[in-house]
Amino acid sequence: MTTVFPTFRYRDPAAAIEFLERAFGFSRHAVHEDGGAVRHAELRHGDGMIMLGAVPEDGPPGPPPGSGATYVAVDDVDALHERARAAGAEILIEPFDTDYGSRDFAARDLDGNVWYFGTYRPQA
Repeated sequence: MTTVFPTFRYRDPAAAIEFLERAFGFSRHAVHEDGGAVRHAELRHGDGMIMLGAVPEDGPPGPPPGSGATYVAVDDVDALHERARAAGAEILIEPFDTDYGSRDFAARDLDGNVWYFGTYRPQA
């Protein structure tokens, strides 16, 4: 069972959800709204999950939008890279093969968070 959930804050969570689905293949698990605004969302990718929400006007402090970086293990790096590029993701590192057997690439989302995708699975 997953026990670590990367969490992000976005200036426009609804736009972020749409982008993460279109560019990186995430799917909605739960989206909680208040007055039409996304307050909390849970998105799945494979057997992993992230949480996201809006930058709070008041409430507990946290990292600013665009300050996160996350690695996501995928089966087909090249196909996801093409999907991300077609969706307008800023590609930071083109697909490459590592010396430890992974194929990786990196992209930035709408608010500047960096997403690393690769075939390496640390728990395997």
